[in-house]
Amino acid sequence: MSLVLLEHPRPGVALITLNRPERMNSMAFDVMVPLKEALDEVTYDNSVRVVVLTGAGRGFSSGADHKSAGSVPNVDGLTRPTYALRSMEVLDDVILALRRLHQPVIAAVNGPAIGGGLCLALACDIRVAASSAYFRAAGINNGLTASELGLSYLLPRAIGSSRASEIMLTGRDVTAEEAERIGLVSSQVPDGELLEACYGIAARIAAFSRPGTELTKRTLWSGLDAGSLEAHMQAEGLGQLFVRLLTGNFEEAVAARKERRPAVFTDDK
Repeated sequence: MSLVLLEHPRPGVALITLNRPERMNSMAFDVMVPLKEALDEVTYDNSVRVVVLTGAGRGFSSGADHKSAGSVPNVDGLTRPTYALRSMEVLDDVILALRRLHQPVIAAVNGPAIGGGLCLALACDIRVAASSAYFRAAGINNGLTASELGLSYLLPRAIGSSRASEIMLTGRDVTAEEAERIGLVSSQVPDGELLEACYGIAARIAAFSRPGTELTKRTLWSGLDAGSLEAHMQAEGLGQLFVRLLTGNFEEAVAARKERRPAVFTDDK
C-alpha cells in the first residue's frame, strides 16, 4: 500500500493524500520520504497549477509516530548524534519543500493536526478546515518543547505572538471554529464539503497567470523574512515589472473586462 497518494482530481489540480489512516497519518519516515518525493514530482509537473494536501481517514496528521517511526534513509554506519541530525533533515526538508513548491498549496485539514501535523498545515499557503478538525502544538504535552519544524516561526506570524505563545505553552486544542476566528485557517466548512471547497479555491487560482501566482507566493513567503519594508518592496516591484513587461497579461485583463469575458492569460508576449 502506498503511504502517499498523488492524484489529479481536477484540471490543473494535484491532490496529495497522506495514506496511513490506521495511525492517523502520523509522520513516520516511511510517510515523509514519499511525501517529499511526491512534492519533488509535482513542482516540475507543468500541468499542475495548485496542490491540495490532505489526510486519509479521520485525521490530517497526528505528528510524530511514537510506536513506529519508520526507516531513515542513508544512515548506515552513522553514530546516534549524526543519525539524529539526518532524521531531523528529512522532516525539515518536507516543510521547506512545501514552501519552495512552484504551486500554491492548500491544506485540506480533515481532522486532527497535531504536533508536526500542525507544522505541515502551517507550511502550506492556504488552510481550510473541516468542522471536526482541531489543532494542537503537542510537543509541550510530551515533556518536550513545542517548537519544532518551524512552528515557533510560522505560528506567531499567522496569528500573532500572544495567541501563539498561549497555544504553544499550554498544549491545548484549537477547534476549527476558533482557528477560523483567529486566522489560523481561512475558513471552516462541513466535513463532507472540504475537498470541494478546496477545489473551488484552486480553480480560481489556476485561472490566473502562472508567473503571477508563483511570484505572489514567493513574495508572500519572502515577506516573512524581509529585513525591512524597503527591501521587501524592491522584491515585490521586480516581480511585478517582470510579469508586466514580459507578458501581455495586463493588456489581456483590460481587454477581457472591456469585452465582458473571462481573461485568458498566455504568460507570454
